[in-house]
Amino acid sequence: MRKTLITILGKTVKGFASLRGGGSAFPGLVIENIDPNFINHSLSKLPYGVVVISGTNGKTTTTKMVVSLLEGQGLKVFTNRTGSNFTRGVVAALLGEVNIKGKLDADIAVLELDEAHAVNFVKKISPKYCLILNVMRDQLDRFGEIDNTAELLKKVVINTSEGIVLNREDIRVSKIADYVNNKKVSYFGLDSSLIDTFPNDDNLHSNLKNKNNPIVADVVLEKFKDNEATFIINGEKFLTKLKLNGIYNVYNATASIALVRMILKDRIDQNKIMDSLSKVTPAFGRGELLKVNGQPLELVLVKNPAGFQLGLKSFDPSEYATMIAINDNYADGRDMSWLWDVNFSSLVEKGVDTVSGIRAYDMALRLKYDEVPFESIEQNIKKSLTKFISKNSSKPKRIFCTYTAMLAIRKELSKITKVEVIK
Repeated sequence: MRKTLITILGKTVKGFASLRGGGSAFPGLVIENIDPNFINHSLSKLPYGVVVISGTNGKTTTTKMVVSLLEGQGLKVFTNRTGSNFTRGVVAALLGEVNIKGKLDADIAVLELDEAHAVNFVKKISPKYCLILNVMRDQLDRFGEIDNTAELLKKVVINTSEGIVLNREDIRVSKIADYVNNKKVSYFGLDSSLIDTFPNDDNLHSNLKNKNNPIVADVVLEKFKDNEATFIINGEKFLTKLKLNGIYNVYNATASIALVRMILKDRIDQNKIMDSLSKVTPAFGRGELLKVNGQPLELVLVKNPAGFQLGLKSFDPSEYATMIAINDNYADGRDMSWLWDVNFSSLVEKGVDTVSGIRAYDMALRLKYDEVPFESIEQNIKKSLTKFISKNSSKPKRIFCTYTAMLAIRKELSKITKVEVIK
């Protein structure tokens, strides 16, 4: 009876929060304080267990891909679709899926978790599988030095009960395997010709290279061009088209395939995997494509040097009006010094139309040092977005934005165009 009352309370709070436009994680915070074991009760008896996806970059899109691939294999999948990757976000997502007795109708849970909060999560319930994507210098004001972030991810791996998938090309990730005992470990990786296209943190911040890695990867991204990619899977080549925007998402697809292969083992239908992958669209804000005044508007999330650099490399600015919106709220990371590690020279010729957000002036100064012209600075995102759209009504548009800036932009865009509602 107590569990039923707690679930009803949580669903009620979630309903009120939704009506008021509140944060997606707030109901989870309420229930966490009332019943710290809510997650364990809801997820502990799933047939395929719990899967945790963590790392600095790519969690949300990779999670969406893994969910799509598993659903394509006939599984019922629970996930935290909002991208709220704290434990309270998972609880909030559960409240929308469980019945009033707290029972979840699913075969498997696939959860995106923030590096630090993943450690707290695995103390409550041990994941059966985990995928570690990468370790980058992201939000160092929250987690400390990059090696500390790697230590957090190592704890997640140690607490995983059956199988671990690691990024072969990220030295800090691949060496976590040294601490794994009696568990299956597999890797995803890159063909040597692509190493420089997807820099790990050491490539980005020094002249260190990680080529000719002797570790054998289960899934390798061999090559890609435009929206077509070739993967080598257990030694066999597979070619598929992708709807995903951004070259970084192609590597995320490689990780997704490796994880699903780990989970399903010999039950997998590889051709269905490729078919499902070809249909996946970008997660919200991660190369998300909207329509405004009949013209495309792309949202590209940026939160660290590597992510911003790959975002700039992924999208040709020549035909687009560009806006950059930088906030420094807690979810963005307070330390914006990482902007100085990004090379903005690709924007020199076309320039930037609008610079916005709490740290608009910091961003404008950074652009000035790279001799990138910009037309206006407006810290208020609502005002700047309105002006940006009005001025460029007949042009394709692209907005590079930090996380909370993205949320604010999507909220404003939902008033004038169709924006996917994430529950």
